[in-house]
Amino acid sequence: MANHKSAEKRIRQTKTRTLRNKYYAKTMRNAVRKLRATTDKNEAAELLPKVQKMLDKLAKKNIIHKNKAANIKSSIALYVNSL
Repeated sequence: MANHKSAEKRIRQTKTRTLRNKYYAKTMRNAVRKLRATTDKNEAAELLPKVQKMLDKLAKKNIIHKNKAANIKSSIALYVNSL
């Protein structure tokens, strides 16, 4: 248990940030899942830049690792091109 005022504040901040980060990470996973489930090339090509932008933003904010973002972007680009 926290003994200092600053430690109590740090616990509150961490909880808030963790919830926010989980929300954005889950939203990203759902967007990638939706893109991979798409079989229509036009729809997938329309979704691709939005998902890539989302991945870039999350990597920039260190919610996901930059290499993970790059790997996902690469794999979804390959998928869209193979349609």
